[in-house]
This record gives sequence, C-alpha cells and structure tokens, in this order.
Amino acid sequence: MKISSIALSGLLLLASGGVSSAFTATNKNNIKSSTNLFALPISGSKGTGEGWYKTPAAPVDSVESLELTVREALKGTDFKKRLSILGSTGSIGTQTLDIVDVCPDNFEVDALSAGTNVQLMAEQVMKYNPKVASLSTPEAAKELKELLVKKGCSNMPDIVHGEEGILEAATISSADTVVTGIVGAAGLQPTIEAIKLKKDIALANKETLISGGPVINPLVAEHGVNMLPADSEHSAIFQCLQGVPPGALRRIILTASGGAFRDFSKEELFKMCNEDPRAVQAKATTHPNWDMGAKITLDSATMMNKGLEVIEAHYLFGASYEDIDIVVHPQSIVHSMIETQDTSCLAQLGWADMRLPLVYSVSWPHRLRMPYKPLDLAELSTLTFKKPDREKYPCIGLAYAAGNTGGTMTAVLNAANEEANERFRADIGLGYLDIPKLIEGAMEAHKEDLKTTDVSLDDILSCDTWARQHVRDAANKIKEGETLMV
Repeated sequence: MKISSIALSGLLLLASGGVSSAFTATNKNNIKSSTNLFALPISGSKGTGEGWYKTPAAPVDSVESLELTVREALKGTDFKKRLSILGSTGSIGTQTLDIVDVCPDNFEVDALSAGTNVQLMAEQVMKYNPKVASLSTPEAAKELKELLVKKGCSNMPDIVHGEEGILEAATISSADTVVTGIVGAAGLQPTIEAIKLKKDIALANKETLISGGPVINPLVAEHGVNMLPADSEHSAIFQCLQGVPPGALRRIILTASGGAFRDFSKEELFKMCNEDPRAVQAKATTHPNWDMGAKITLDSATMMNKGLEVIEAHYLFGASYEDIDIVVHPQSIVHSMIETQDTSCLAQLGWADMRLPLVYSVSWPHRLRMPYKPLDLAELSTLTFKKPDREKYPCIGLAYAAGNTGGTMTAVLNAANEEANERFRADIGLGYLDIPKLIEGAMEAHKEDLKTTDVSLDDILSCDTWARQHVRDAANKIKEGETLMV
C-alpha cells in the first residue's frame, strides 16, 4: 500500500504560522488566534509570573510543601510503603517491582493490575503475594486463577477484572501509594478514586494531568495528597525544586532527545516524506536513544511527547506556558532544568534509566542507596543543546495552543494525537505529515464545544471519545484519497 502525504502543503502552511481559522478568539480570548499559534515562545521566557496555576499538583512552591518535605526527610530512610501498582506487567510496573526487589525493607506490594499477560502476572503474584490481582478480561482472570492453583499458590489473592478490578486495586485500603503505570484515559478514574482515599500518586500516566488536569488538581488540593512524578523529565524538575522556596521558580526547561529526525533539516524531512514515505514510517518508529514502546517512540519523532510534557509540567508545578521552554539535548543526560528568579539554573543529570525517577517517586523525599551505575561526566565528554525547529515540529505549537486554550482542549489534543499515532502505525495509508494535520483538525472542530470552566470527568471522557472518532473519520477520508481542509 502506498502511503500518501497529502498534508505536506498543509503542514508547511502550519509551520509558517497560517493555521487556517483554528483558534479564533471566540471565548473571552482563551483561544489563541491563528497568527499567534506558532508565535508562542518555545525558548526564552518572559519571566513575568503571569498565568501560573495557583494549586500545582506536586508538593512544591508553598510553605506547606516545604514544611512537609522537611518533616518527611527527617524521619530517615527506615520507612515502609505499601504499593498498589497499576500496569504491573508493563515497563513502569516491572521496573517498579525491580525497585521493590532491591529495597524489600522499604516496600511491600498490596495490589497489582495488568492487561492480559497472565503468565507474567502469575509470576508476580507468586513472588510478591498481593492481596488483589486484576486483569482486563474475565477470561484472563479465570486463566490466572487456574494457573495459580497449578503453581500451588498458598496465599490466593482476590482475583478481579475489568474497570471494577482496576478500581479495586487502586483503592485497596492497606496501600498508601498508587503507581499509575497504565496507559490512556483508563487511568483517570482509578487515580481519582485513589486521591479521594488520600493515597499518594506516583504518576506515570500522562493522561491524568494532560487530559484531566482541570479535575485532578482541585482534588489533589482538596484531599491533601502528594502527586509525585515518575517520568524522567518531570522527576528531574521535581528534584531540582526540592528546597526552592515559594515564588523562587522563574522558568522550567524541558529537555528532549529530538527523536528519530533530530539530525534531519526540515527540508530533508519534508523531501523524504514526499519521495520515500515508507522510509519515513520505519524511521519514525525507531528511537536513537531509548528502547520504548511504538506509541511513545512515534510521539518522540513528532515531538508531541514534549508538547504533552509541557502541559503536564503546567499542572504539576504551576508554571505558565510562557515560562516552560523546550531544548533539544541529544545525549539524554540532563533530564530537565529549572531557572530561579536570580537566573541560576539547576539541572538533574543521570543515565537514561527509568528506574531513577521511579525510585524517587515512591521514596520521596528520601534518597535510597541503589546499585546503579554512577554517572561519569568524563566518560560522556560532551553535552550539547539546541532549540527545537518549530517548523519541523508543528506538534509542539499545537500543544502550547491547547494548553493556553485550557479546559477540555488538552483532552482533545491528547486523544486526537493518540488516535492519529495509532492510525499511522496501523499502515492504513497515512503519511507522517498527516499526524499534525489530523490533530489540528480535531482541535479546530472542538472550539465550538470548548468548555473552560466547571470541567467534569464526564466532560473529559466525552471529549476523549469524540476526538478519537473525529480523527478516525478524517483518517478514513485520507485513506480514500480526500484532501483534508481545516
């Protein structure tokens, strides 16, 4: 099947700032005009302090959070946390369990949830003796029980399944920390219910804040829980903010590997999209630094992953979008930075190992001794940084536009991206450059139904469902040879 890239001209229009009629200011200036969409500052903060979120989800930027950090730190590392791990058979879950193995005196596993990987779940149940084990289907749950009986399990957990099963795992009374390693909007409801029960959240599910920030942040404040980032960039920012007094943060600087096309000029990339779309498809799903899943690898190639992280950083740490910058750092050693009011920059460095942010998310504010390879700067020799090319990566501008619009627009952005990403990987005939076109189309169509106040979980889930269907319909039109207009 030939992959078409009919959106190339549209993307070039996007990159130059002419984004059709999207985001005309019709809602009290919350929606950015087309001429401003890509004019938003991507590197270089105004440092005005305007537009900051007053109740960040992470325990930062307040007298209360500083006092809490000191109180917890003074207790020492002789602590015991009981974990519920959502997504236990995925990369986040298995690496969290690696940490449990290294620090058995500090952690105990009370609940596990996963998809349909029955074999691995059975091994985890036998090893960690959780009270609850949840799988996504009744068939998988039945198979797990049979397999555990066959293995001679003497301490059978409560085996559950489906959405109710995930909720049971997330809300188990004995756990004090929930690790949210499941992907997609499925992580929203379990996270909300865990927050209501005052459980701390080790956050590895991006949708929780990117889509659900308008709902999640007020709940975090209401119930007084700690939302602790478990991905490398936001953990780096969080670590840099330890001990920083309220009001001292000026700017957040997210680092990005640059993805599969970081060494291509925009002219080379656009030419390749026209002349060899198959090669582009193969390249876009291969990361130069990390061994990751297909979805996040493609997000890295479009740099939508970094745009989504900008939104997540806004809700986690409160910084305005104009005070969150992106810099390309190919070595992936500096995981992110902050700038304080006196223009000092603080950075967190480390090898590209997801266990480092994970261990801090479940042990904060403590520093547990881990058997990992120490960082050797002399071995690295060189660290480089450069600005992202906004024309080459239009998804960055779309993410900033959605964030500045606020309300339900970020949920639409996230869902539209997930669906466009999946459609591209499904090999139905989409070109790489159709991805931002599809996302922008959904955002444009949503502006008439945009909700920026009193946003509920139902609003978010409804927008998520709508955006996915909108992209599916638009992708089918591309497949049939139609040209999309937004």
